[in-house]
Amino acid sequence: MIAVSRTERRRFTPGTTGWTASDLDDPRIEALWEKGHYEIVEGVLTRMPPAYYHSSIALGNLIEILLPALRVNDPKAKIPTEVDLIVGELRVPKVDALYLSPPARERQKQQNAAQGRGTRARLKYGRILVPPTLVIESLSRGHEDHDRVTKRGWYAQMKVPHYWLLNYFDRSLECLVLEGGGYRVDASGREEQEVRPSLLPSLVIPLAKLWED
Repeated sequence: MIAVSRTERRRFTPGTTGWTASDLDDPRIEALWEKGHYEIVEGVLTRMPPAYYHSSIALGNLIEILLPALRVNDPKAKIPTEVDLIVGELRVPKVDALYLSPPARERQKQQNAAQGRGTRARLKYGRILVPPTLVIESLSRGHEDHDRVTKRGWYAQMKVPHYWLLNYFDRSLECLVLEGGGYRVDASGREEQEVRPSLLPSLVIPLAKLWED
């Protein structure tokens, strides 16, 4: 008798339960996963809404401001977008943007080499397994609680030091910093204010530039 894998017996359908990060190592499942905007939320396969045009521009503007400041001390700094982050076997969010410090990048390479399977085994970094230094989420209308409540709890448990919430619709940026077992507001602002997060002492973010299109 030919053995049939668990994923081969299941339909890749949003709303179905029992999905894990390990399922993404199956080439058939991974191919379907990469065609859409999916997350695994407490074992449930979830389709996330596409980003709005203007909120994507605001995120891009924020990255353009942040990267030069990061590269002062980290010349190879990158801020990739739409990245799979394995918070746990039942939790795989697709992060809008993240930054890994040099030590975090090295840990990620080592862990991916040790644990990577399928496509991940052929990549230097693969899906992110270590706590990013910074995670940025751009809020979607109707899904604000997913970022403000659910992901906030996940990232705190994973010990992500800095978590930023960008909201194009109310023209705000909220920078959270991990303290103890949860986050506190580190810096925040709206409209045309300036925000000075502790991620970098010299960093000043003029919010007016984020809303330019």
